[in-house]
Amino acid sequence: MEPVQLPEALFRFLSELKKNNNREWFQRNKTRYEREVRGPVLQLIAWLADPIGRLSSHIVVDPRPHGGSMFRIYRDTRFSPDKSPYKTHVGVQFRHEGARDAHAPGFYFHLEPGRVMAAAGIWRPDSRTTYRIRQAIAEQPDVWQKATAFLSDRFQLVGDSLKRPPRGFPPNHPLMADLKRKEFIAVTHFAEAEACSPQFPGQLAGAFRRMSPLVRFVCHALQLPF
Repeated sequence: MEPVQLPEALFRFLSELKKNNNREWFQRNKTRYEREVRGPVLQLIAWLADPIGRLSSHIVVDPRPHGGSMFRIYRDTRFSPDKSPYKTHVGVQFRHEGARDAHAPGFYFHLEPGRVMAAAGIWRPDSRTTYRIRQAIAEQPDVWQKATAFLSDRFQLVGDSLKRPPRGFPPNHPLMADLKRKEFIAVTHFAEAEACSPQFPGQLAGAFRRMSPLVRFVCHALQLPF
């Protein structure tokens, strides 16, 4: 399967949507959204099925337009003071087959004017899941360090951390900075021009490959196959 090249029109559409975030404008431009945003992204998802499948057969890559790996463009405004009906970015998650929601081990990429990134790991896990990952780090520090050996100026761990050592762990543990983490996510960023280049699908697959040891560690900590 030939890799798809994302069009520059994708970012133009999202920029215009940010200025016109209302149902009337979106309905007038829905065919543009489907042609310039959703269609190319779904093609990219389909292309990524093979390289991600070579990393793990337990990560779901689903190019369906509804209920697949691509998040809906519609915002859930029920509990938000911001009632803008549409997201002004594209989010795609390839999560573990055993996942029930987005708080699961896997890979993610994000397309937004001025912000393009790839990520891997687990986002905002619940307290029980977080404890199990911390326990794996504390008990297997060498395995954790190997799993994060890819970190560099280009690949970084991000997310919120506790101010104090987590309960149940020695405060002088040499990996305390990592034990304090509330989420375990690595990210790398791309320029918009990179995202619209023919090389981007391969670069994205390469980024996921570099970060895959982190996903493997998290899965093993949670006794999930990888």
